[in-house]
Amino acid sequence: MSELKEYKCPCCGGGIEWNATAQKMKCSYCDTEFEPETLLQYDKDLSKLEDDDLTFENEANAGWSEEEQNKMNLYVCNSCGGEVIADNTTSASSCPYCGNPVIMKGNLSGDLKPDYVIPFKYDKKAAKAGYQKHLSGKFLLPKVFKDENHIDEIKGVYIPFWLFDSDVSGNVIFDATKEIVHHREEEDIIETKHYNVIRGGSVSFDNVPVDGSTKMDDALMESIEPFDFKEAVPFQTAFLSGFLADRYDVDSENSKKRARERIIESTISEFKDTVTGFDSVTTKDTSLKFSKGNVKYALYPAWILNTTWQGKKFTFAMNGQTGKFVGDLPTDKYKFGGLFGVTFVATTIIMYILLKLMGM
Repeated sequence: MSELKEYKCPCCGGGIEWNATAQKMKCSYCDTEFEPETLLQYDKDLSKLEDDDLTFENEANAGWSEEEQNKMNLYVCNSCGGEVIADNTTSASSCPYCGNPVIMKGNLSGDLKPDYVIPFKYDKKAAKAGYQKHLSGKFLLPKVFKDENHIDEIKGVYIPFWLFDSDVSGNVIFDATKEIVHHREEEDIIETKHYNVIRGGSVSFDNVPVDGSTKMDDALMESIEPFDFKEAVPFQTAFLSGFLADRYDVDSENSKKRARERIIESTISEFKDTVTGFDSVTTKDTSLKFSKGNVKYALYPAWILNTTWQGKKFTFAMNGQTGKFVGDLPTDKYKFGGLFGVTFVATTIIMYILLKLMGM
């Protein structure tokens, strides 16, 4: 048998010792037992793992031409600092994010020109309809919210997105468990067995979006995804007519971290879907390598709706391509309390009936 070095328990990280009674290696903390050959194979598998190599290359983006710059105006909000772009035929009087007045700063200059744009497919009328539909059927929504809450403004805004392409290859180690119930006279004992499952392969990702604006809530933007990039076209300033475009304040370099996170999460999920037949599966370690990474700059359409109710602002967003509508709503505390009370009483009654049927 090959020589065993000092190991940490793959299940809990505790120390492992040879147990003469069981004739196996045993963890002194969680009592999990291992065959020596299993630990040797586990060590070999770990040695194959390398640190994640997650890199992207940038595509060369063209800047705005002088003619295009002269056709574009830059507006700045003195309240939240938001910056929006509009063509000369479209004026901006208020910030699409906080609703406060904006002032024109001058012509656009110094920014990268978008590579692609997805044109709006839904108009303002559809955005209003989406808002009303979003309010319908919400039992816990205060009744007066629909009557008193008014839309301050609806803005069609092109949101800046960095789109990341990459091929990912490597391995992921999962801790998979199976539970075995041993029935005893007085109690049931649950034995949990741990298995190290390794999955490897490669996955290709195209156009993974990362919001390039700090003024636009990332969770809100990710909630209205997905956008269909197949409908994207090369950018032209004509698409901005009648709409605003958010000026990116997070460049591609600073967006890479979020892109890596989203790609890693998706890769692990793809590999995890192949691990079946267990009661639980958790990720233990990864060794992933990125290749053929590129970055593009695109504008995606969104309708932003700002509303006010009882002095509090609520922001909603609708995907300007698909019509998907999202936004948080207030909860009627009295309805919530009543629902909780009814649920509690119903649960108590059911438990009482079950106990009676069991003769307890």
